[in-house]
Amino acid sequence: MASSDAVALPDTTGADSAARAAELCSLLENYLEPRQVQQVYKAYQFGAEAHSGQRRLSGEPYITHPLAVARTLGEMGLDAESLCAAILHDVIEDTPTAKAEIAEAFGPEVAQLVDGVSKLTQINFRSKAEAQAENFRKMVLAMSQDIRVILIKLADRLHNMRTIWVMPRSKRGRIARETLEIYAPIAQRLGINAIRIELEDLGFAALFPMRYRVLKERVQRQRGSRRELLDTVRESLLESLDEAGLDARIISREKHLWSIYQKMRAKQAGFDDIFDVYGFRIVVSDVDTCYRVLGHCHGLFKPLPGRIKDYIAIPKVNGYQSLHTTLIGPRRIQVEVQIRTAEMDRVAEAGIAAHWLYKDASAATNVAQSRAREWVHGLMEMQESAGNSLEFIENVKIDLLPDEVYVFTPGGDIMELPKGATVVDFAYAVHSDIGDACIAANIDHRLAPLRSPLETGQTVEIITAPVARPNPAWLDFAVTAKARTAIRHSLKRLRGREATELGQRMVEEALGAIDLTLDGIPTSQANAGLEALGMTDLDAVFTEVGLGQRMPWLVARRLAGISPERSAPGQDGRPGALAIRGNEGAVVTFARCCRPIPGDPIVGFASAGRGVVIHHQTCNNIREYRNHPEKWLDVQWDAIAEGEYPVAVDMEVMNRRGVLANVAAVISDLDSNIDAVEIEEKEGMIAIMRLVLSVRGRVHLARLMRRLRGLSAVLRINRRRG
Repeated sequence: MASSDAVALPDTTGADSAARAAELCSLLENYLEPRQVQQVYKAYQFGAEAHSGQRRLSGEPYITHPLAVARTLGEMGLDAESLCAAILHDVIEDTPTAKAEIAEAFGPEVAQLVDGVSKLTQINFRSKAEAQAENFRKMVLAMSQDIRVILIKLADRLHNMRTIWVMPRSKRGRIARETLEIYAPIAQRLGINAIRIELEDLGFAALFPMRYRVLKERVQRQRGSRRELLDTVRESLLESLDEAGLDARIISREKHLWSIYQKMRAKQAGFDDIFDVYGFRIVVSDVDTCYRVLGHCHGLFKPLPGRIKDYIAIPKVNGYQSLHTTLIGPRRIQVEVQIRTAEMDRVAEAGIAAHWLYKDASAATNVAQSRAREWVHGLMEMQESAGNSLEFIENVKIDLLPDEVYVFTPGGDIMELPKGATVVDFAYAVHSDIGDACIAANIDHRLAPLRSPLETGQTVEIITAPVARPNPAWLDFAVTAKARTAIRHSLKRLRGREATELGQRMVEEALGAIDLTLDGIPTSQANAGLEALGMTDLDAVFTEVGLGQRMPWLVARRLAGISPERSAPGQDGRPGALAIRGNEGAVVTFARCCRPIPGDPIVGFASAGRGVVIHHQTCNNIREYRNHPEKWLDVQWDAIAEGEYPVAVDMEVMNRRGVLANVAAVISDLDSNIDAVEIEEKEGMIAIMRLVLSVRGRVHLARLMRRLRGLSAVLRINRRRG
């Protein structure tokens, strides 16, 4: 397990451990060369000595855990290096043994695998969540170099879950939740179905023991009552296929408990409402026979509409291939049937591990391997863009959603996305640059907004614009981890660039107030000023000024070599008025309380993290800044301010039919827009209409108000400010 499970006790006989090592070697002799088996046994001896005196909480010698991990990998047919690493996977973490010692004894490949699985124990983290996230990030980096790292980790987690009952209850819950949220989905993403199912059921039992027990009893009772009906369906299928001369093997299957529980939760249904608990897997020789068997199944029993899925033509993202259908059997019992070839069946159970387990498996296993590599590559891109390890692990959890939709590009290529994915997710799946520049899409040749959810079978064409930028609102409906990470990364980059440009303007204005220019300051003096500010890069200083984290007059004086104490802002050190253009982006915020617009007298305040906040000079909320004059900024509107600005207008109107339509017509005619509207009825036939309009400035607003006053239904109109 982890180091917390290793307890130092007087060592006793290692006979049991030696017997388990002998059993492992006997298993490995079936597919490894004798020298490789000998190497694995040498790893056992090395590990047993390193862990000497350590016991698990169960009381067993600690070496029994690494042996169990190696046995799982041996059953998967992994190579000798993986098995040696499995036996030694806790040596670096739990004993004084160094990575170099392992490299010397077993080679750099084994040492690298062991290091990839080992946790970061030399760093103090602020929380368990941060430690978990940072360790996961480390494992992903190792995984990108060698996919076997995650196979060892999955086998390690599997044995930990099999023996979790010796752990304290609080720790059981944390480990079980982590298993269900991360490790079981990873096993599914890599197509290792057998391990995924066991991890899910073990996690379910540890996290919700009472629910697990009740559900298990219900399944057992129902199995007995439905056995006769299922036998009837099975015999009918066998007889029909025999008569058609189709050679097939039918295997009974039962939906595992975690899957049943998840379905009950998703559908808000009781156990009796879940009908496809039982089913059959039909294994045949080739793809053509799969489709012929599907036809015979539908000829024998009526299929349930909407439940026929062809994962052979369009494989799942982890390489899984099969035909799925749900049949309505005797007494309307629903039976799920999966039809696949023998090779598809092997890949469905072993996933990427089939590459080692079945040396003759070719196409399907190669698909699983290549898709796994693509996924790991995607993880690497995510971790490079993520702000921190906690954000990264949350993105990975999103990425591990199991359900997919399959949509087409205009060129006919298939894109796989998680269920609920939107146009924005599709755009970023095509390319990050496409996502950043997207403005809309054509879905099946019909114009659709970016928040539109996608459905399987749709053809999506992204519409882009050269001047388009990512919008923070996209994070409200983007589903995929890739899209969310790319949006956040682009917004940070964009905001940083905007902050740098604004900060430079602010510092230049401050320098102008003391009759200096940025270009006029000698390089040596500028460097000395940067040193006094504790910075090494001028752009970084500008960025902090633009984000409101440093005052421009103070930076200007430091760069000029003037002591800040010689004058305070507001005297000779106060910068001139900063011209607000309206195109500064997120680093200039217009206060919602007073909604300033071009032409208004304005005042600015530096706010850490928000940049410059602009208020109307008469706004009541600026009183709180009176005690902080150092944060005041002289600002004025640029002669040509860009964009549209929201402004609040209150109107007293006659409450009669068509008044809102007349008001809207005037607003539209003057090239404005209604962003929000509220209507409050007063006594008699009077109503108050509260509008938020988009205007270009005071002149535009004055024209609007003049035209609106001319309407016979409008009694009074005024602009509302804080």
